[in-house]
Amino acid sequence: MRLNSLSPAKGAKKNGKRFGRGHSAGQGKTCGRGVKGQHARSGGYHKVGFEGGQMPLQRRLPKIGFVSLMKSATAELRLHELAIPTDKVIDMDCLKKLNLVPATVTKVKVILSGKLDKAVKIKGLAVTKGAKAAIEAAGGSVEE
Repeated sequence: MRLNSLSPAKGAKKNGKRFGRGHSAGQGKTCGRGVKGQHARSGGYHKVGFEGGQMPLQRRLPKIGFVSLMKSATAELRLHELAIPTDKVIDMDCLKKLNLVPATVTKVKVILSGKLDKAVKIKGLAVTKGAKAAIEAAGGSVEE
């Protein structure tokens, strides 16, 4: 097989419509543009979504919703989840390793939810006031 012998499969290439070649050709006189109106004229154009001056659908509908870009970069960690790791120091790497927070997270905040019975040392994580008090009450410490 040589490059000069290659050709498309039979029926793969189809000739385009020949406009303005008479009625027998199927696209004579108005050439499939109908009669009169903006689309019948040369240069007749309107933007996508244009409804003839009526307020377009995308502008009639209410704007709803909001997607925070910070959502994928931050995570919350409940107080009772601090009892899961067996490491002496709990930091971001430890939490990612145990899948307590997603791998894409850059900031973690410990919130007061549940009880903490063991002493833990937290390093490099944000902590709420209530969670900090609970950690220290359990004999742990917070290092920021």
